[in-house]
Amino acid sequence: MARLFGTDGVRGEANVTLMPEMAYRLGRAATLYFGKESEEQPLILIGRDTRISGEMFEAALTAGICSAGGRAMIAGVIPTPAIAYLARKHHAKAGIVISASHNPFYDNGIKFFGGDGYKLPDAVEDELEAIVHQLENDDNLARPCKENIGHIEYRTDLLNQYIEFVLSTCQERFDGMKIVLDCANGASYQVMPRILRELGAKVKVIHALPNGTNINDGCGSTHLESLQKAVLENQADFGIAHDGDADRCLCVDEKGQVIDGDHILVLCATDMMREGKLPYNTVVTTVMANIGFHQAIKKAGGRAEITKVGDRYVLENMLKNGYKLGGEQSGHIIFTDYSTTGDGPITALQVLSSLKRSGRKASELTALMTTYPQLLVNVKVAKKDGWDKNAKIQAAIEAGDKELGENGRILVRPSGTEPLIRVMAEGPDQNQLDEICHRIADVVKEEQG
Repeated sequence: MARLFGTDGVRGEANVTLMPEMAYRLGRAATLYFGKESEEQPLILIGRDTRISGEMFEAALTAGICSAGGRAMIAGVIPTPAIAYLARKHHAKAGIVISASHNPFYDNGIKFFGGDGYKLPDAVEDELEAIVHQLENDDNLARPCKENIGHIEYRTDLLNQYIEFVLSTCQERFDGMKIVLDCANGASYQVMPRILRELGAKVKVIHALPNGTNINDGCGSTHLESLQKAVLENQADFGIAHDGDADRCLCVDEKGQVIDGDHILVLCATDMMREGKLPYNTVVTTVMANIGFHQAIKKAGGRAEITKVGDRYVLENMLKNGYKLGGEQSGHIIFTDYSTTGDGPITALQVLSSLKRSGRKASELTALMTTYPQLLVNVKVAKKDGWDKNAKIQAAIEAGDKELGENGRILVRPSGTEPLIRVMAEGPDQNQLDEICHRIADVVKEEQG
């Protein structure tokens, strides 16, 4: 049986592969699990992004929580990192986010934070999964009644509490700075315009009219074209883009050039080293980091620790070794001084603060890192497992590696959240990468598709 939890919670197409019945069981299971060591009704915080299915899953989760005698605190539409922060602040037993992040609107997901604001360890997810399977087969677990039935608390003040927290992490002001902000029609649409304007910036906001079906639709951190265009048209100093649940941040300089997660890490690491605030002069990143990132960090006097793909693995390394900055090329950036997870608004403010302290234009800081051409091909497959033992796929990868030599690399890996195998090639020649990448992708498709 496939594992219920992927790399970032339980995901699927709403009402097709991810059902409200599953959300009900997850809410019930979470309450039973997190409430087992206390006589009090466990408090579970729930937030969501702007997807049309979000309210359906919120209602199902809440019913499951109440059926098991829990207290559901409803935050409404709010960024994912806000739930991590608010779970700590309100001493909740857990926080739940209803979101599929950067995926299209018809997908949704349910992911958990513990009361400490960190994503759940695999072992805890496995225990929740075991309870869910028990509920599916024979739900004879506790059902409180009378005054012990759970209840719901709708809180309209939680968004403001998160805004105040994010503002408290920034020591700079951005008066006179012209910024274009792309909210991806997602969870940042109320939060980030207010934060930037509170700090003095002149803000042009795009993609901040969510209707339930336009989240991430040609906008946000996975589609930067409209942000690049708006920055140039408005002669802005900077552009910021979040994804649907606002745990990511990517940027654009005044020339319309993309500042991805690798660039952000280089920029912030250089600033933190200059201030003496980067322990061991070390940044944590993943195997997806560009070759140019490693060169830039080394040139700045720093070093990088490498993990497998996934912000949870980056954070795990950071906590284990006492590092304070880490992240992914995709824009999941973690500052452990401020947050327990990737936080798009906090990342944006840290980047702007580094830019302000430097006294330079954004494009000058973009030039700190030279990006090697990198090509990523997503292959839709019927099954993700077994590819790494397939002789034909391995032969194609080895042939590509031999062709690139020491000037490049190939990375093949399954997606943690979608039925895809990702083929990535990196090197100095774009045409060569295109040929090698698609050659390997064709073999993967033939063997796994």
